[in-house]
Amino acid sequence: AGPFAGMLLADLGAQVIKVELPGRGDDAREFGPFANGVSGYFASVNRGKRSITLNLKSAEGKAIFLRLAEKADVLIENYRPGVMERLGLDYESLRPTNPRLIYAAVSGFGQSGPYSHRPAYDAVIQGMSGLMSITGDEDGLPARVGVSIGDLSAAAFAVIGVLAALHQRDRTGTGQMVDVAMLDSLIALLENAISRYSITGEVPGRLGTRHPSITPFQAFDTADGQVVVAIGNDQLFSSFCRLVGEEQLATDPRFCSNSLRTGNHADLQEEMGAIIRRRPTAWWLEHLEREGIPSGPINTVADMAHDPQVNAREMIQEVMDPVAGLMHMAGIPIKLSDTPGAVVGPAPALGQHTEEVLGELLGLSAEKVAGLRERGVV
Repeated sequence: AGPFAGMLLADLGAQVIKVELPGRGDDAREFGPFANGVSGYFASVNRGKRSITLNLKSAEGKAIFLRLAEKADVLIENYRPGVMERLGLDYESLRPTNPRLIYAAVSGFGQSGPYSHRPAYDAVIQGMSGLMSITGDEDGLPARVGVSIGDLSAAAFAVIGVLAALHQRDRTGTGQMVDVAMLDSLIALLENAISRYSITGEVPGRLGTRHPSITPFQAFDTADGQVVVAIGNDQLFSSFCRLVGEEQLATDPRFCSNSLRTGNHADLQEEMGAIIRRRPTAWWLEHLEREGIPSGPINTVADMAHDPQVNAREMIQEVMDPVAGLMHMAGIPIKLSDTPGAVVGPAPALGQHTEEVLGELLGLSAEKVAGLRERGVV
């Protein structure tokens, strides 16, 4: 979560310095796949940053960190609560020397509550949040969402918090702490699942690709693949029925309103499934679009990467890494008219910018940094 939050800010123009452990670095550097020894996973969430190594358990390393923190606008940390406090580097320790500092702490369960001390990874949070229980086939097992949505959502919420705190600092001149939990973030994404449970008393379950409140709104098999059809109102349903020459379905007492279609979804799924299986995916995409009915294919990642809409929006970026070579990454989803973001470079090598950053920000000479390196401080 922390690395992705930092990357989002770097994409938008922030100068981001990643602090890593000497000789080891971020655990994600060891996650495959690898290109010439460079982790694709690490590269995908750390582009555009500078890396320094610093042993925060050493007195000299801590002193250097404190000097850097005095100059920082924002600090993002991704440790369990208590770790930075034991190092003397928590928000309360840093605030006196930099009252303008915005300190974002991103953790599994947040800075308070009975679980705050627990370690967490995305799969654990997906399970505990309830998200996993509503993901997957109706008659299948709970499924993990295919990306680390617990990390990614917490990162996005952390960035929102940082930006709000920066705006507030412009007014007051003082910073504040931003506390974001992965668990909280996924619960915030549960959309209407919580309200459905509150209103009906029924525990939401897995529905496959189907929507709990809008019907039809799911994937259907075609003659040669699958298509996703999302019919959000009665007018669109009537348009679909006219398109397929089954106008009687629009007036069928089981299907003549969205609530009735949802209540009789199994019957409608059988009717529509038989209709949609008659023709190939391409036919459906062409004719559904012509009628203004939202639809789309189920793309593979390879399909998506070659989609003209994706390319028009520059959502696949080419990044040249000096070791890994040409790498492809997701682009920037926020399109600002006057200050557009940019992918400014690849992820850094471990400690690549230590001498540069310590010289530029703290005035340390190359000889001084070399001595720190010999002593294992950097």
